[in-house]
Amino acid sequence: MTTDIAVDRIAAYDWSAIGEELNSFGSAVLPRLLTAGECRALAALYPDESHFRSHVIMARHGFGRGAYRYFSYPLPDLVAGLRTALYPRFADLANDWNRTMNLDQRYPATHAEYLEQCHSAGQLRPTPLLLQYVAGDFNCLHQDLYGDLVFPIQVAILLSEPGEDFTGGEFCMTEQRPRMQSRVEVVPLRRGDAVAFAVHNRPVQGTRGSYRVNLRHGVSRLRSGTRHTIGIIFHDAK
Repeated sequence: MTTDIAVDRIAAYDWSAIGEELNSFGSAVLPRLLTAGECRALAALYPDESHFRSHVIMARHGFGRGAYRYFSYPLPDLVAGLRTALYPRFADLANDWNRTMNLDQRYPATHAEYLEQCHSAGQLRPTPLLLQYVAGDFNCLHQDLYGDLVFPIQVAILLSEPGEDFTGGEFCMTEQRPRMQSRVEVVPLRRGDAVAFAVHNRPVQGTRGSYRVNLRHGVSRLRSGTRHTIGIIFHDAK
């Protein structure tokens, strides 16, 4: 997928509705972002180490069970095209969130400009990743921060078909609210669907003004089969 094709495909979504979902619940689904063939092509990259800069076994670090690999630069065209095309769709919302939360960071209009900021801050390593789970694997609730510069929205794309390739393995989020019990969100996805979600914090409007909530995301235990996911994170890592 070239950047032009990604831009055209992404433009077809109702971005007003997606923004409302992110504002209301901290996540929004982009149905059928990728075709079945594109999903299979991305999942097939996993065994080829030449595409990746590192390989993480989750159990070694207490992250859960399963494994993931961070892509190296240059990113595969499909991943790079999506990263470039998706970023501008979230930049205005990210700036609105930061203004509401009284955070100074503002995000430029293009992803290339934002990467320049990351690299100037010493965040040079690419963060898009390909994850693989087999039966019994899970991903503990976490946040993908990686450095001082954090873009507050990221995207995960399911590359496998629930009920055919795997069972279990639901995408989950928790939202920690001040002086209240945490809220849980389980996001149903099919192969090719993407979920955009808050990385760390988002503002919530209360009766006495806005307040900040803290979010974490993870994947529930896989019951059977194999599950692959692409993670598109817009900030780079130190």
